[in-house]
Amino acid sequence: MISSTDTLSIDLPDQHVVRVMLNRPKSANAFNTQMASDLIDVFRMLRQEKNQYRVVILTGAGETTFCAGADLKERKGMSDQQWQAQHLVFETMIRAIIQCPLPTIGAINGSAFGGGCELASALDFSYASEAARFAQTEVRLGIIPGAGGTQTLSRAVGERRAKELILSGRIFNAEQALAWGLINAVYPGDKLQDATIDIATDIASNAPIAVTQAKNAIHAGMQMSLSDAMDYEIEAYNKCIPTADRLEGILAFNEKRKPVFTGE
Repeated sequence: MISSTDTLSIDLPDQHVVRVMLNRPKSANAFNTQMASDLIDVFRMLRQEKNQYRVVILTGAGETTFCAGADLKERKGMSDQQWQAQHLVFETMIRAIIQCPLPTIGAINGSAFGGGCELASALDFSYASEAARFAQTEVRLGIIPGAGGTQTLSRAVGERRAKELILSGRIFNAEQALAWGLINAVYPGDKLQDATIDIATDIASNAPIAVTQAKNAIHAGMQMSLSDAMDYEIEAYNKCIPTADRLEGILAFNEKRKPVFTGE
């Protein structure tokens, strides 16, 4: 059973849906070493308990901030070696999120700067509040995005737009993020969580193995040629055929009832 930590608030807003809330509101939900470690533990646990949980929502505590990125107060005075050692934790964190077999959905409830923007880019897709703001501000600090941002943002919004945003460090709003493809929808702040839970519930009601294989096929296929990607798709498709859920889905269709999927 996944439970809350000192830096994360975790709840189950619907059946098979787990919501992970970044919970350091006094620090703008910036991730320190502990939060990054907690996220690693949670997402590794989700890999092990994927039959119990089917969809993950990532959001931030409060109404104005999703995540301000790495906690620069914690980094003050670090030696080069200490900085690099800490950054290895951040690298492991973002890989744990990207490699999660479950669908990951962002509820971007406020500003997502630096590593916060990288978190949003790393998810399968995100909804945002009207007040959300985004920026990759690393070049203003003498570094570059190092939690996947140069790669995930480019894949979300395209190479030219990503270069514009990363090289300038400019802030952009939710409507721009929607138009450019970083997020999928914009909602009033008081409607964001309900909308995100609604889509998560729809996904969680579908056959879990099929959902996982579809996610894998899309993600892996985008890194391949079309021909190789279509071959990969068939491999993923074939993994669904011997499942009990495939039999249940066809039976439920013919019996004109809602299927009951078990992930088997």
